[in-house]
Amino acid sequence: MDRPRNTDSRDLTRVVLTVLAILVLIASSLWILLPFLLATIWATTIVVATWPLMLRVQGWLGKRRGAAVAVMVVVMLLAFVLPLALAFGSIVSNADTIAAWTASLPDMKLPGSPEWIGRIPLVGPRIVAAWDEVAGAGTRAIFIRLAPHSRDVVAWLLRRAGGLGAAAVQFLMTVLIAGILYANGESTAAGLRRFGRRLGGTRGEDVVRLAGQSIRGVALGVVVTALAQTTLAGLGLAVAGVPFATMLTGVIFILCIAQLGPLLVMIPATVWVFSTGSSGWGTALLVWSLVVGFMDNALRPALIRRGADLPLLLIFAGVIGGLIGFGIIGLFVGPVLLAVTYTLLKDWIGAEQPPGAAGERPTA
Repeated sequence: MDRPRNTDSRDLTRVVLTVLAILVLIASSLWILLPFLLATIWATTIVVATWPLMLRVQGWLGKRRGAAVAVMVVVMLLAFVLPLALAFGSIVSNADTIAAWTASLPDMKLPGSPEWIGRIPLVGPRIVAAWDEVAGAGTRAIFIRLAPHSRDVVAWLLRRAGGLGAAAVQFLMTVLIAGILYANGESTAAGLRRFGRRLGGTRGEDVVRLAGQSIRGVALGVVVTALAQTTLAGLGLAVAGVPFATMLTGVIFILCIAQLGPLLVMIPATVWVFSTGSSGWGTALLVWSLVVGFMDNALRPALIRRGADLPLLLIFAGVIGGLIGFGIIGLFVGPVLLAVTYTLLKDWIGAEQPPGAAGERPTA
């Protein structure tokens, strides 16, 4: 009786040591790949979202994969470099105008609040009181009040400027990894499906497909919503006569992609229109800004649901929660994690139906 017991003990020790060795290898590999993790996630997200477009480009180029990959890589580089070049070019060409406008800011006079704001329930009188206080004090008093915080603002801007180099390196790594994934997309997808089948059989393979559909749906919602908001916001700025409307529209698109929204540009532009004495255009631009700024709350979840057939509340929670928990990349990670968890839980609950669930009447 002692010999089998010793054999079982040795087998248990070997299994434990094997599991520990595997965990150490996995942890060490993740630690080595940690500098490339964010770029890999972004590259995977971009490739999954734009894979149908890449196949279409490949068909236009005579089914040459190398040429299609080169086109997609160049487009990614232009999407990053071109807006920055246009913004810097516009700033340099209008440097004198910007300097004169900045120098005149302390002497600007804001008009009184529109009458319709006072009729807004609950918050209307407070907005009118704050507006009239700022208009009466003038912009110079605002600058004096904000002066003690200027040092913190400058320090924050310097820290963000210092991170631009690291962001550029991450972007180049993302483009490189995306090019590799574009070139070997079918084999990579097949490997992931085999891995999912190895873990959970057919259900695991379905989970891998669901993750891809969720990523594509979120990308569709984010990009299309950003384009819609940017187009409408740029139209409003141009009609209201706001200067540098083209450059501001490019800034709005970047902010919408980053999920910061167009209001960071639209509200200062509205204040500028009011400061010129155009109360009618200022009021119209304010209403337009609020419509454009909050339209993403309905448009984005609807577009995401078209890409992945999941409950709307689950998608909304994944987008907002992922953004808060993981940053911009959480827009894609959050819905994918919730979608996979929801699908596995639903399949597990539906695996065994209780008596009477299939239409059977219980016996007395």
